[in-house]
Amino acid sequence: MPLSACDFLAQATVPRSDVTTDMLVVFGVVVFALVLFLTERLPIDVTAILLIVVLVVLEPWTGIDPETGISGFANEATITVLAMLILSGGISRTGIVQELGRRMAAFAGESTRKQVFATVAATAPVSGFLNNTPVVALLVPVVTDVANRGNTSPSKLLIPLSYASQLGGMLTLIGTSTNILASDISARLGSEYPELHRFSMFEFTQLGAIVVIVGSLYLIFIGHYLLPERVPPRTDYLEEYAVGDYVVDVAIVPGSPLAGGTVRDATAAFGPDIDVVQVVRDEERSIAPRQGTPLEEGDVLVVRTDRDAITALEDATGVEPVGCSDGATDTMTAADGVLTELVVSLDSQLVGEHLDLEWFREEFDAAVLGLRSRGELVGERIVGKRLAVGDTLLVQAPPDALDRLARGDDVIVAREPPRPDYRTEKAPIAVAIMLGVVVVAALEFYPILISALAGVVAMVVTGVLEPNELYDAVEWDIIFLLAGVIPLGIALEDSGGAALLAFAVVEAAGPLPEIVVLWLFYLLTALLTNIISNNASVVLLIPVAAAAAAGIGANPFAFVLAVTFAASTAFLGPIGYQTNLFVYGPGGYRFGDYARIGAPLQVVLSIVTVLGIAVFWGV
Repeated sequence: MPLSACDFLAQATVPRSDVTTDMLVVFGVVVFALVLFLTERLPIDVTAILLIVVLVVLEPWTGIDPETGISGFANEATITVLAMLILSGGISRTGIVQELGRRMAAFAGESTRKQVFATVAATAPVSGFLNNTPVVALLVPVVTDVANRGNTSPSKLLIPLSYASQLGGMLTLIGTSTNILASDISARLGSEYPELHRFSMFEFTQLGAIVVIVGSLYLIFIGHYLLPERVPPRTDYLEEYAVGDYVVDVAIVPGSPLAGGTVRDATAAFGPDIDVVQVVRDEERSIAPRQGTPLEEGDVLVVRTDRDAITALEDATGVEPVGCSDGATDTMTAADGVLTELVVSLDSQLVGEHLDLEWFREEFDAAVLGLRSRGELVGERIVGKRLAVGDTLLVQAPPDALDRLARGDDVIVAREPPRPDYRTEKAPIAVAIMLGVVVVAALEFYPILISALAGVVAMVVTGVLEPNELYDAVEWDIIFLLAGVIPLGIALEDSGGAALLAFAVVEAAGPLPEIVVLWLFYLLTALLTNIISNNASVVLLIPVAAAAAAGIGANPFAFVLAVTFAASTAFLGPIGYQTNLFVYGPGGYRFGDYARIGAPLQVVLSIVTVLGIAVFWGV
């Protein structure tokens, strides 16, 4: 029997009357957090730390004391996510995911539909057990190569890759950090709502499987037709990035003051806007030369700069232009170095830094030739540009440098390295450990937290992971985000803000059927997830959804599931989910491309998910 509005408020944690000062302060902090998440003025981990500080400073109104403020770091969900990220890192070191992608794509040939099927089939099931962020990072080069071999634009496959990973995350409790966090919130609210409890490993697998199947069929038979070919198949990187407009060959003339010096001397003489990307001597080429590389008369320097600086080179002392535009790019194509794109990853040391071409060459042994930021090509000056997650750099590097970059965590290499180095002999051990973690948690011998931590120890003991690799495997911004938003959720609940928002929903819902209200919560969560992070959406909306369900006499668990599923469907833009950012540059996408394919998928899945919840758990 639905509660009346008065009865609902009478049972809520706040008096019926009225908006309190505590609520207003907490709402202000929530709005502050949403603005920071949306504008990205601060890195996400810094925003999370700031939230803790603000909540504790405003303790008289938020009720968050220092101990509660830092409780997110010791929260079961946070530690479980940390352990699962490490386990995913161990699996990725064995090369299993890449090998699966290659095998599934072997039969695809030149059929775009088969290629999409291979992409979805290789991604979704794996994402049910491994964190989908490293899965997508590992498969971006595999899928790009599949597209190029099949004469298909990578743009047709990369968004489906990202979306399939999000769909697969709903297969199990450990498929995504959002599920683990939602499970913890559900358990915490269980004292108020008896229907709520901690999720079991396969609590919602039956619905997750339906969502994966429906979403996959959409991507295979409809979705790829809605995506334009932004990047031509077998694209010419130099042409795509208009490198010919910014690259020139200059020769060191007899008597030049640069003769007998080094690349460092040439860089100092040319200025900070000019970067030496190759040194050509007779038939020998030095790709991404070090600053100490010696120079001689007759050496040809291939430099990358902007148009104004190219003009200035004509008057530079000791050098003379010997080629530009097509001529210069011809020399680059003929070089032994590999041209490829590097995508700035989530935990990269490059995030937030200004692009320093000299430092980049020394640190990564690669020369930067072009930059694409937020899907847009950056022409002219790239020196000093601030880098963000998802920005894509066109580089030229020796093959061994590309191998090292592929093994690191700073960038995602958008094509497979020629000599990948994986611990393939450890693959059976890694799979056995992961299965053990899942089985122990599923049979409830021990909580998922304990089984996951035991799995981490096993990965190190068996040599799947080196001890120093544990920290590299963790996406620390996610850990800090969880630690920051968990106390924010506690403040929203304890201040009565969640109950007040739920009351507003109850009043607005009026005579609407419970299943319609459930659907509206799904849509609200999905929209919010596309603006802020999925974890923040779950923290803010699950308490409101549970209270609203109780207010209209519906099943709170059904509403919790609707929010949980919707939080993993960031299909409307590139910024709602990190995997969407990873494919932004390599796919050459524009912002609207995501909504073009994602909006219909969002609507279809909202209906399928809500109906599935109603059938399996009741509303």
